[in-house]
Amino acid sequence: MTRCRSRRAGPALQGSSEVAQSSPFFGNSALPLLRTLTSLSFPTLYLIAGLFGVIFGSFLNVCIVRLPRRESIVRPASHCPSCLKPIRWYDNIPVLSYLILGGKCRFCRCKISLLYPLVEIITACIFALAVAESTSLGAFLKVAAFAMLMIVLIFTDFRDRLLPHSVTIFGIVLGLALSFAIPVTDPLLEWVFGRMGMTLPAPLSSFLGAVSGGVFGAGLLYGVAWLLRRAGNPSKEYLGFGDVMLMFLVGVFWGIPLTYLTILLGSLVGTLVAVVFILFNRKFRNYSWPYGSFLGAAAIYVSLGGQTLLLWYLSWRGFH
Repeated sequence: MTRCRSRRAGPALQGSSEVAQSSPFFGNSALPLLRTLTSLSFPTLYLIAGLFGVIFGSFLNVCIVRLPRRESIVRPASHCPSCLKPIRWYDNIPVLSYLILGGKCRFCRCKISLLYPLVEIITACIFALAVAESTSLGAFLKVAAFAMLMIVLIFTDFRDRLLPHSVTIFGIVLGLALSFAIPVTDPLLEWVFGRMGMTLPAPLSSFLGAVSGGVFGAGLLYGVAWLLRRAGNPSKEYLGFGDVMLMFLVGVFWGIPLTYLTILLGSLVGTLVAVVFILFNRKFRNYSWPYGSFLGAAAIYVSLGGQTLLLWYLSWRGFH
């Protein structure tokens, strides 16, 4: 295949060999793979990313269904939730098997939730978008890993009103570890250290950016929850601790500015959706809205186009 020369149509793997040489996260063993990937056309890269997306999306379905029940995501093997019969490998092909079976179990003919192909398709689309938006293989892997964590949290909160700590804690540890290899850019923190006349090593600066982002995200949401309880009904839980942990996770991946944008965007969209539903049906006044789902969706959006969105927001606020 010919190498694509376009700079905009999917820069994800441009310069990947240089990243592999300069970052311990990849090492020299990754170079043959990177050379192969960078020789592919971008439509082919999108297709490969999408295929990996549906495969990983199938695993995310297992996490979404089992983690809220505190079940193992390894055993037992995939099975029909109605008749409990194991699903054969050819009935477990992402998206395709659902379409062939007409959305029903081969054995008991009970309906299979639309959640399964939906999660697989969403994951595939996000992987393809990550290829288009990322500037290196490392950046793509970080966005993809973050998106998978968010997808699990979005749907567990939507289905069960739970944000499993097993997911958020794992994500926080992963984000902190990745900060040493893939920089967390935080202009605010850099400005503070600059005013103090301090120049930190890049890995340490990135790690501190991740920590400060996590503390900011969790602290801001916890503060809002505290104010809501003080101003409203003290016995009502306006925001759960799972939401706080979710924003800590977002913060360690992206730093303070993008974490702030996530809270702003998630709150705005969540409020608009709630208002529209309440206007059309009064029974939604007492509905328990999955705030974590809105925050998770906003976090994925910000991770894919956060810098552009941040620059627009600063320009709109009068900062140049």
